[in-house]
Amino acid sequence: MADETYKGEFYCVKCKEKREAEGKVVVSENGRRMAKGVCPVCGTNLNRILGKA
Repeated sequence: MADETYKGEFYCVKCKEKREAEGKVVVSENGRRMAKGVCPVCGTNLNRILGKA
């Protein structure tokens, strides 16, 4: 898993809307894969939990 990226929909909690963004895929402390990105409108950090595949 070398520098994997995710491009798709994230939910921005600050804007309260779904946003299209690109983020880096990381593994959390409990072993879940998640994508981390930045909201293109307000600049808030975005997180999306991904499947195990």
